Amino acid sequence: MDKNYRALELDKILDLVAAETTCDDAAEAVRSIEPVKSAGEARLLLEETDAAFVLMAKFGGPSFRDLKNVSNPLRRAQAGGSLGMRELLDVAGTLRSIRSLQSWHDKSAGMRTALSDRFSVLTPNKYLEEKIFTSIISEEEMADAASPALAAIRRKIRNASSRARDQLDKLVRSPSHQKHLQESIITQRGGRYVVPVKAEFRGEVPGLVHDTSSSGATVFIEPMSVVEANNEIRVLQSEELEEINRILRELSAEAGEFADGIIHSYKCAVELNVIFAKAQTAYRMKAVTPTVREDGVTELHAARHPLIHKEKVVPTDISLGKSFDTLIITGPNTGGKTVALKTVGLLSLMAMCGLMIPAGEGSEVSVFDHILADIGDEQSIEQSLSTFSAHMTNIISILKAADEKSLVLLDELGAGTDPVEGAALAAAIIEELRGKGVKLACTTHYAELKAYALQTPGVENGCCEFDVESLRPTYRLLIGVPGKSNAFAISKRLGLEERIVDRAGELVSRESSEFEKVIGRLEEDRRKLQDELELAKKAAARARDSIREAEAKQAEAGVQAKRELEQARKEATDIVAKTRRQADALLNELDEMRRQKNKSLSAEQKARLRSGMRDMEASADPVHRREVGDYTLPRELRTGDNVLIFDLDKKAVVLEAPRDGQVLVQAGIIKTRVDVKNLRLLEEKQKDRPRGRTVTKNVSAPEAGTSLDLRGMNADEALMEVDSFLDRVGRMGLAQVTIIHGKGTGVLRAAVQKHLRRCPGVKSFRLGAFGEGESGVTIVELK
Repeated sequence: MDKNYRALELDKILDLVAAETTCDDAAEAVRSIEPVKSAGEARLLLEETDAAFVLMAKFGGPSFRDLKNVSNPLRRAQAGGSLGMRELLDVAGTLRSIRSLQSWHDKSAGMRTALSDRFSVLTPNKYLEEKIFTSIISEEEMADAASPALAAIRRKIRNASSRARDQLDKLVRSPSHQKHLQESIITQRGGRYVVPVKAEFRGEVPGLVHDTSSSGATVFIEPMSVVEANNEIRVLQSEELEEINRILRELSAEAGEFADGIIHSYKCAVELNVIFAKAQTAYRMKAVTPTVREDGVTELHAARHPLIHKEKVVPTDISLGKSFDTLIITGPNTGGKTVALKTVGLLSLMAMCGLMIPAGEGSEVSVFDHILADIGDEQSIEQSLSTFSAHMTNIISILKAADEKSLVLLDELGAGTDPVEGAALAAAIIEELRGKGVKLACTTHYAELKAYALQTPGVENGCCEFDVESLRPTYRLLIGVPGKSNAFAISKRLGLEERIVDRAGELVSRESSEFEKVIGRLEEDRRKLQDELELAKKAAARARDSIREAEAKQAEAGVQAKRELEQARKEATDIVAKTRRQADALLNELDEMRRQKNKSLSAEQKARLRSGMRDMEASADPVHRREVGDYTLPRELRTGDNVLIFDLDKKAVVLEAPRDGQVLVQAGIIKTRVDVKNLRLLEEKQKDRPRGRTVTKNVSAPEAGTSLDLRGMNADEALMEVDSFLDRVGRMGLAQVTIIHGKGTGVLRAAVQKHLRRCPGVKSFRLGAFGEGESGVTIVELK
């Protein structure tokens, strides 16, 4: 890595990102990142990081577990070689990780992001993945299900072993042989079943001697009765080994057929791992995506050096390149000058590497061809160089490399030699660099450079604020204000006699004294203005809070009023419907009476009866109806017309033509008669519209609960869901969660608990107690 980048500690930032990766290739790729030199490339990299940041916020981070570099084994398989069980399991694990990534991305299928194309080129191979996992149990054991032939061979081995053990059981239990045996047990020597016989009785048990104990007191004899069974077992074991090798060759050949696709998907997965590691680092730093420029302008708001602990770092605003191209930072030692200098360079480098920066919204950085730095003690004993000589050697190389697309950062410019000569040399170096068109920020203690900045257009003073009362720096960078040394004030506060301090003041030249006094007055005025600005900001914030509170209350009142109105309308509708039912019952009763008495009601009687019913409906309706107004229907209402019941603000459909000033309409499931004057004919274009609803779907993050239900899943799917769930709840800071796997056969529970033992974020786990789900759930306590 370039020594200038190391001076700004970019390598330490990349180490932080590498720690967030999950595979060695991704970590190595992170450490080899080089800053890009064009704004377009930087914007593309930042866009990808920002897309990963947003996806992680909505769906949690994807799992890159089991992702391993299997390129060499796959190329060997492609060339016809046979892979071992461990290598095939690595291939299957990588395929599972690739499938997990695509499955995770499918959750956000509705979102088109800068990473969509990267995810689209992933090619899972579930067939090969499942075939390998079904065939191989571990790196030392092949499953019976790998092939019917292997299952048959192993069944024969078990049968032959059973016969041999039965024969030996009879022998060790035989009373006639009890005294011959050292112990009544069956053991193996060289893969053959034997019994331990006392050395003095070796002739009493006919068979083959396979071994002798170290003391010579015991011989291990294979009785003649089991020799044939042992021979059969050995033959079958040879067949088993041959079948296992055949299965491995077959699986290797299939893996070789898909080698190109798997290797390409692996490389894409590694690149995604790098991008999500950048996003995870940004999440930990509380970083933002800056605006990337190429005109040399840097505008940082509330910038924080990422390597200083978040409890100790002080946010600061830094500007360079807009109204001035050179910033000269002055102030006392340990005041934060060097940190401010490093922050400008490091945040620019981070953006050029596609990393979000720890700063406030609206921050801007520029892309430079060269970022050149002379920071820290460059003294070299090996080269017999003093501090001044080492710094000058560094500055000479900077002067040679600098151009108009360079950012130059110089710490303690001109220090280490005679102050007069050092100040003059520093001013000359600044002028030379400015002549090359660079963007320059430097720190110094020289008063001459403060005056130079005040007198030279395009050069600006800056200082790190220092609280003389508490003798502590505030670490805030103030642009436009030259720094004051504060040497006399600090000495006096520390207890140096006042007469000594006064005498020192007399020895200082009149010009220097006056200059320091001017700076002091400027600082005092700035503090007063700063205090007034803080008060104004607080007052504005209180006003904004009051406005927001009033708006919230107004909105809440509006919602409440609407809710109460809807409730009142519903109650009114219920009352009207009830009254209508009562009226219908009354009419039915009158019709029945007419039929029984063979009488008929006159039209006048019917009209009077209907009028009474309308009065009953009106008295039963508690809704305050709106005034009908002077509206006139544009034409006669016809059956099928869409109308609006004006006082209820309800849409309805005309069922019958008007009669006696009343119209039968249907509003929802309610049929009722309404006064013609209370109806508004809806326009034809509204009438012709379909009655469907338009539903707007808002894609948002799934709600993260404290439980995960795995029932119905197989073990592989369940483990991927467990990883994603633990990552999500870990980010939320939950202490305890519940994983529901059901009771069933216990296979899923065993797989989950075995996996939890390997999860670094899990502190402990247990089965549920009574009332928690008992053996159907696992309670997980997180670190």
